[in-house]
Amino acid sequence: MLFQEHRHHLSNSQLTNIYKQLLFPRMIEDKMLVLLRQGKISKWFSGIGQEAIAVGSTLALQPDEWIMPMHRNLGVFTTRQMPLHKLFMQWQGNKDGYSKGRERSFHFGSKEHFICGMISHLGPQLAVADGVSLAYKLKKENKISLAYSGEGGTSEGDFHEALNVAAVWDLPIIFLIENNGYGLSTPVIEQFRCKNLIDKAIGYGMESVQIDGNNILEVYDTVKGVRDYCIQHQKPYLIECMTFRMRGHEEASGTKYVPKELFEEWGKKDPIKNYEQWLVNENVITEMDIADIRNEFRSLIESELNIAYAANEMEVDTHEELNDVYAQKVTSYKFQVASKPETSDLQPVTAKRFIDALKDGLNQSMLQHENLILMGQDIAEYGGAFKITEGFVQKYGKDRVRNTPICESAIVGAALGLSLEGFKSVMEMQFADFSSVGFNQIVNNLAKIHYRWNVNADVVIRMPTGAGVGAGPFHSQSNEAWFAHVPGLKIVYPSTPEDAKGLLIAAINDPNPVLYFEHKALYRSITGNVPDEYYEIEIGKAKLIEEGDDITIITYGAGVHWALEYAQQYLDVSFHILDLRTLLPLDYHAIKQAVAATGKILILHEDTLTGGIGGEISAWITEHCFEMLDAPVLRCASLDTPIPFNLELEKNFLAKSRLHECVEKLLQY
Repeated sequence: MLFQEHRHHLSNSQLTNIYKQLLFPRMIEDKMLVLLRQGKISKWFSGIGQEAIAVGSTLALQPDEWIMPMHRNLGVFTTRQMPLHKLFMQWQGNKDGYSKGRERSFHFGSKEHFICGMISHLGPQLAVADGVSLAYKLKKENKISLAYSGEGGTSEGDFHEALNVAAVWDLPIIFLIENNGYGLSTPVIEQFRCKNLIDKAIGYGMESVQIDGNNILEVYDTVKGVRDYCIQHQKPYLIECMTFRMRGHEEASGTKYVPKELFEEWGKKDPIKNYEQWLVNENVITEMDIADIRNEFRSLIESELNIAYAANEMEVDTHEELNDVYAQKVTSYKFQVASKPETSDLQPVTAKRFIDALKDGLNQSMLQHENLILMGQDIAEYGGAFKITEGFVQKYGKDRVRNTPICESAIVGAALGLSLEGFKSVMEMQFADFSSVGFNQIVNNLAKIHYRWNVNADVVIRMPTGAGVGAGPFHSQSNEAWFAHVPGLKIVYPSTPEDAKGLLIAAINDPNPVLYFEHKALYRSITGNVPDEYYEIEIGKAKLIEEGDDITIITYGAGVHWALEYAQQYLDVSFHILDLRTLLPLDYHAIKQAVAATGKILILHEDTLTGGIGGEISAWITEHCFEMLDAPVLRCASLDTPIPFNLELEKNFLAKSRLHECVEKLLQY
């Protein structure tokens, strides 16, 4: 290995420090493998043989630049000086670790150390790095982010989306591929056909380089130089580090599928042995120095392990578990925000369409939060598919009103990255249907991150939803129930212009990920008085629309207007109508009161019947309000079919066409 040509002006003490940083994770791993055999830890992903990549690249960055590591990057955590005893606690599943026992191995992060915790799906990390680098760019800070990927991960859609966004937006970011030859047991020959992975950079107009990932000085020197390039040119860069995994994907999987000659070949390229020998040959350190360093580390590891062993046993606290799902809201606003039980008390008011109320709430939020970024397909000059952001780019500029490539997953991930650096963001999902291609980022990254390692995802995703406009199966779905099952998300679904504005402002002010559903058919068909001032409507609070004695209709969105229209047609029936407004969390107190009002409950929603939110509400009422019921809880929902295009077929599909039938059935009890 050629160390000398990458030494440059590094002093002997710097070279020795690099050696210590390189050796430390190897010695920790040696101990962890012993503990694994003893049954004191449950799982381990070994990075033995790959330490030079994590250590060299981390040393080349500033300590306050975000790194997105993977399974085999223990050297990132140790080089960032994370206390070893706390790392041991993490790996043992102890409450005093970095995730209170909620995560394993390296699926955790630390905002204090600017390390973003990965999820098992690998690719989403790259888009989060996009968001962090965008934040650096917007703040005009001379910083980069660095995201790791294995060679297997380069086949994932998230890899391509993240590289494309970084290239289009000219983001200062390093994508670093650790090519160790195998994705679990699948060799590279079965993973891709390009000669080298750096060839993929060409398609994105991105510079790239392939280096020896086992040469610590080459890794350090290259990443340091590339970092300077990214900052100077405000461009991304792809680095492929050639290396080899000396142990299994994880210890239980073994290495029988790897030819023995590969271990012999790469054993000669061991990053620690070769660097150590070069240091001795260059008279930088002596064999005695090496022995002293190893003894010092051995003693430190045992000492830190004893601290971890002394940690208290896990005491389960159900309240704490539930409380940590969501970040707590901190109210600190530039302008005063009005928040009253009844927004109708606020004056003056102006008659606005649903769509104009949304635009008003978004505009006032942009004025309130100078760190609020809007992102979405065609939202800038074009004003979005529904023209809600029309005129915004002229008012707030393209830095804050950002057209995106068609890559929903990467933009959701970028929104999370922005949040790590203190930004708020609103992403427009052009149609709620398209959230399926960003699903993983939403349900596994945004939703779980606060519970996992105590950072918030200050992200709102606007979801134009619903049928009634003849848009067919892929532009009309009501998919709120997909997400209502996911702890950590909040789901808002207004039915009136007044609520649309107040709930949107509340969603943007909330530090948690909020899916904000907007029914497309209501955009220009519903008008109502909307307070002119900046106000919130509390998320998680239902609203009583009508008081009645005969039948309670629990509904939301377009269902509210269906219920009101029906009640006007059948004045001989006294309807009690509850607008949920928020589907996660549900307002169970209001639901219970609505049940008590009539004892006959009809749950009305546009979503299909099976698996809809109505089933959950019905089950809860049966469990908690059974004595109040005078009839079975009925659900009125749309057909269990995809949404048809033909308007007559669509009318037949929608729950509204069965509302009379359901009411009559309930009246008969």
